[in-house]
Amino acid sequence: MGAAYGEVLKGTTCAAIAYFGDGATSEGDFHEGLNIASVVNAPVVFFNQNNQYAISVPIHKQMKSQTIAQKGLAYDIPSVRIDGNDPFVVYMETRRALKRARNGEGPTLIEAVTWRYGAHTTADDPSKYRDQSVSHDKRVDSDPIDRVERFLKLKDWYDHDKKEEWLKEIGVEIDDSVDLLERYPKADPALIFDYVFEHSIWPIEEQKKELLRKGALG
Repeated sequence: MGAAYGEVLKGTTCAAIAYFGDGATSEGDFHEGLNIASVVNAPVVFFNQNNQYAISVPIHKQMKSQTIAQKGLAYDIPSVRIDGNDPFVVYMETRRALKRARNGEGPTLIEAVTWRYGAHTTADDPSKYRDQSVSHDKRVDSDPIDRVERFLKLKDWYDHDKKEEWLKEIGVEIDDSVDLLERYPKADPALIFDYVFEHSIWPIEEQKKELLRKGALG
């Protein structure tokens, strides 16, 4: 919101877009952002990726409202709920909202309903809080990539050989990127202390010395 309103103050026609999950809508800064965006008519699109789990908390334990889109109504912000697994709808609604913002018509809230097929992070085990068979069924029925592929086949635009060619190219690119990353020099952990302030202060210096001491001992 701040970035969007900053563009207004600079006299540009730029718009900003913020992406966030369903769990973020249960926090205060979501409501504060919508409220001030409405007040100042900021050129911003609030794009909610509702995957129905705030890490491990299902949406029915987060809120009693039937949708996230309806939360925008309290701030007089145009809001829409869409199928987040439909790339065409996501594109069209996002484009429409950004056009509104750039034309000075203010903010929009988009709720894109989707599903997180896997874990939230590498440290997460989704099998502890949801039925993984449901995740599998949802992937079969609504995976965006598969849906686009089916659409292309219906239109007779699908090229299997081209797909296989792209997959090989992407595989090579990923392997090269991983190799480059693994060969990259390791960062010096002590550097995190060097740019906290323009001129370092004694508590920071003490922490840095402690880290270096433990590193030397470890």
